[in-house]
Amino acid sequence: MRPSRLIFLKIYDKMGLIAYFYMFSNSPNSNQSSNSNDPTLFKEALIFIWEIVKVVVISLAIIIPVRYFLIQPFYVKGASMEPNFHDNEYLIINEITYRFNDPERGDVVVFRNPNNKKEFFIKRIVGLPGETVAINNGRIVIKNNSNPQGIVLEEDYLEPGTKTLANNNKEWTVPALHYFLLGDNREHSLDSRIFGPVDQDLIIGSALVRGWPVDRLGFVGGDVIYNL
Repeated sequence: MRPSRLIFLKIYDKMGLIAYFYMFSNSPNSNQSSNSNDPTLFKEALIFIWEIVKVVVISLAIIIPVRYFLIQPFYVKGASMEPNFHDNEYLIINEITYRFNDPERGDVVVFRNPNNKKEFFIKRIVGLPGETVAINNGRIVIKNNSNPQGIVLEEDYLEPGTKTLANNNKEWTVPALHYFLLGDNREHSLDSRIFGPVDQDLIIGSALVRGWPVDRLGFVGGDVIYNL
């Protein structure tokens, strides 16, 4: 009579967690009742279950803090950030930087829509707290302590000839802890020209890495040099 065999299968799921499955297979002549009372087999099963528990606990201890406090994935939807970010691109968002540093002009950030907190947008920071942002002849003008009369903002990341237009209000004062956010594709972007400056608490993080498509893979959101 041949004893039962304990077969282990290991499967990797999409999140990188490891799941183990096992099954018993008996030869046609084996005695099932005899095998079920085998103390060695019972001990192996307990060891196997303990290994599962350890793998799950360790995996969750690593994945949960990273996912909810450090970085998270984001899919670009729409054309509002073209030509720099395109529809369906996969980004990794840095959530930890703004816990220690204030957002800066030029940062590309993901934030909650002020009018619908379940919706997420990706835009670029153009105006900082305490500044006045104005639109004049299709250009952004920044008024602050260093430039009380206003200075036209040079934006090299825009397509040549891009004009920034607004329907009604053409000047906004940015309150404390708020930011004026615009899409790079100014003619096709729902942004602060519509819903006004955005509370810093709504900002999730800044774009860090482009993971898809492969031919555009790499770090994003490098320092933007302005003429201020």
